[in-house]
Amino acid sequence: MLTAVKPAGPSKSDIARGVFRRTPGISGESHRARRSRIRVKGNGSIRAVISSTGDKALEAASPLESKESTNGSLLSSGGGIEVRATVTVRKKMKEKITEKMEDQWEFFVNGFGQGILIHLISEEIDPVTNSGKSAESSVRGWLTRPLSNPRIVEYAANFTVPHDFGCPGAILVTNLHSKEFYLLEIVIHGFDEGPIFFPANTWIHSRKDNPESRIIFKNQAYLPSQTPPGIKDLRREDLLSIRGNGKGERKPHDRIYDYDLYNDLGNPDKDEDLARPVLGVEERPYPRRCRTGRPPTKSDPLSETRIEKPHPVYVPRDETFEEIKQNTFSAGRLKAVLHNLVPSIAATLSSSDISFKCFSDIDKLYNDGFLLKDDENKDIIEKLLVGKIVKQVMSIGQTLLKYETPAIIKRDRFAWLRDNEFARQSLAGVNPVNIEVLKEFPILSKLDPAVYGPPESAITKELIEQELNGLSVEKAIEDKRLFILDYHDMLLPFVKKINSLPNRKSYASRTVFFFTKTGFLRPIAIELSLPPTPSSPRNKHVYAHGHDATMHWTWKLAKAHVCSNDAGVHQLVNHWLRTHASMEPYIIATHRQLSSMHPIYKLLHPHMRYTLEINALARQSLINGGGVIEACFSPGRYAMELSSAAYKSLWRFDIDALPADLIRRGMAVEDPSMPCGVRLVIEDYPYAADGLLIWSAIQEWVESYVSHFYSEPNSVTSDLELQAWWDEIKNKGHHDKRNEPWWPKLNTKEDLHGILTIMIWIASGQHAAINFGQYPFGGYVPNRPTLLRRLIPKENDSDYHKFILNPQHTFLSSLPTQLQATKVMAVQDTLSTHSADEEYLGQMNLLHSHWINDHEVLKMFNKFSARLEEIEEIINERNKDSRLRNRSGAGVPPYELLLPSSGAGVTGRGIPNSISI
Repeated sequence: MLTAVKPAGPSKSDIARGVFRRTPGISGESHRARRSRIRVKGNGSIRAVISSTGDKALEAASPLESKESTNGSLLSSGGGIEVRATVTVRKKMKEKITEKMEDQWEFFVNGFGQGILIHLISEEIDPVTNSGKSAESSVRGWLTRPLSNPRIVEYAANFTVPHDFGCPGAILVTNLHSKEFYLLEIVIHGFDEGPIFFPANTWIHSRKDNPESRIIFKNQAYLPSQTPPGIKDLRREDLLSIRGNGKGERKPHDRIYDYDLYNDLGNPDKDEDLARPVLGVEERPYPRRCRTGRPPTKSDPLSETRIEKPHPVYVPRDETFEEIKQNTFSAGRLKAVLHNLVPSIAATLSSSDISFKCFSDIDKLYNDGFLLKDDENKDIIEKLLVGKIVKQVMSIGQTLLKYETPAIIKRDRFAWLRDNEFARQSLAGVNPVNIEVLKEFPILSKLDPAVYGPPESAITKELIEQELNGLSVEKAIEDKRLFILDYHDMLLPFVKKINSLPNRKSYASRTVFFFTKTGFLRPIAIELSLPPTPSSPRNKHVYAHGHDATMHWTWKLAKAHVCSNDAGVHQLVNHWLRTHASMEPYIIATHRQLSSMHPIYKLLHPHMRYTLEINALARQSLINGGGVIEACFSPGRYAMELSSAAYKSLWRFDIDALPADLIRRGMAVEDPSMPCGVRLVIEDYPYAADGLLIWSAIQEWVESYVSHFYSEPNSVTSDLELQAWWDEIKNKGHHDKRNEPWWPKLNTKEDLHGILTIMIWIASGQHAAINFGQYPFGGYVPNRPTLLRRLIPKENDSDYHKFILNPQHTFLSSLPTQLQATKVMAVQDTLSTHSADEEYLGQMNLLHSHWINDHEVLKMFNKFSARLEEIEEIINERNKDSRLRNRSGAGVPPYELLLPSSGAGVTGRGIPNSISI
């Protein structure tokens, strides 16, 4: 007779209560040390078979016949409920013969029940043991039923449980193999409730790496107070294991989330010139990153030793890129760009300071390409899927690198030269989040005048009014027709240091725009400032577009400096800091404080995918000392210090809300009659107009979701996990800002859905708007140079005569070198590319289709998805509207960065769920 089998070793009450603790020193972190010693006793009284289709009767696992009860349960002849667990595993993408042999050995081991043990835990308490009822079995079998995906394997295990077992709420999985495997889900068949889904989508570590079993909860969302008694201890214990103890170096198989400073950007042990200050201290505040626990450097005990390419930086195991992304996109592709393509470009362009001699040199990058003379990396470079970059093998040791024509010059190669395009990109470009309404005049700096000179701008009232067609400055300000792009206070403290670097020249800039009656934004004055000197205490110069040839070229150079500043602020502040770095603490806190059963965890989970991995890769190769950002962007080695200064003076969680940010910048005014409660000052502001549509859709979805789970008074304040989550975000994740008064309270469901809407907007719409246009706008160097190498010549300068004789040469020699330009183009192309496995806002990955067992929530999600489809149609119609000149017209690329869907590659559209590149 089939019966429930008692475990060998620990009692089921011990297991359910989680009383076993890991032996100190084993991976340093766990709380379920002996659970993996569970064994199935007896002479085959429990058997497992490969699952058959659907809910058919079990294959014969013993000579005993089963019969079906009147209520649909499968009964053994002894009166228990016979239950089948279908275990779905995803194989790795493998090519090596040895790995295929290992696969066959795994099948063989599983066939004898020695590979995977699973332990079923009921939601109900056993009155004898005062813990969750339990039963255990092992996976068996060598064959699988035919599946459409050859990488998916299904196994099964059989249980017989008593009639009063109750509904299972958790499964403990023990991996007896010598290596990890990827568990997609476990489905339990045979209970009255019908199939019960346990979505996993996780790596199950080998017991030799970590002796504790993994806990997988079913797809039912429970607030902490609603947790069934049989699995309450497991909920707490799972969170404890994820938090770790803050000690030891993390191992690749670990699944531990903790915080640390940005103390791994420099490499002083390799070269003292690569030493970088720690970010996240009082004088240089910063959000926290995921802790890796590496030892300190020998040269600087405050800095952490680095893991250099191509070795991976630790992130918790489930945060790493899935293989389809590794093989077809990011880990393989971005690393190949950084580790192979960029060095190959450097080897080909043997001199690092070769300038573009003429504009046709730039055009050749798209029309002709250039040969890479690097036989060693040829095969890797050929296989790179760098957007639409075309590569062809010309001969042995030579590869043709040919860039796709960027969108900004595809329709009109001279668009970048025009003032209206320069202004349009402040509203519809890759960085449309810095333009503000000019609220007062004169324009004043908030910097210390004793250090940085007089606070008044050199842009005078008379100069502006020359461009206002008879309108006074006061009237233009009152009518909200003057706008400013102001990088003066952010950049001036760094200009002297930047200009001391070789071949770097920078100003602090202000640009004033006038909104004409015809609906155009027109730049009318640019102020470029250098730090004051004894001979020039007011070291500011104002440029305007003039009618003579010299003013035409100085105006063009001034715009180039503004674009360079804009590119640096975009990359280091708006892109990296405000999305990537700020999001990381939210992700860490969500894993540490919210159980995977928590409804808010389930809501946020799609918006956390891949972010820790891409951030770790950025710390390794992009924002690190000597990395691509330092090499190719104006601030150089001071890049991350500038980002820290912006965090200190500008970053606030509450104004990461799109409507609040627009109001802060004066680009919108409060209007309760309008959607989202705001009315745009410039109606034809594509980023804001489309962004508000996305924001409102997210807000409606989140509000309905939160209201569904928090329907009772005080349900938010009584949710201990939720309160600990928000407390940790403020006090640990953004520790340096913990005492700021602007942090939202978390007392009501309105507070909660406001906080969550901000987080989801940042991870999805905000990141999409400022990321996926990097190559379309920045791939043409003159449109958006990431650095400049010369100041604008003045009449008494030694090279002024050369400028007069050949202004084009002065302009081109001010741009990044050919090496700098091609390196940053390759990286921008990669950062602008969607992976083939991208998950977009409002879309559900089929592998996650059982994410929640709640029909009302699924109806809400389907409504959200339908609304995003409507928004896509609205945006497409807007892009056809000839009245909206910032998104349509001769040669004007349509504004598509906030179109929700996209295909793979550099598309200039699409909103992924998460910050995944």
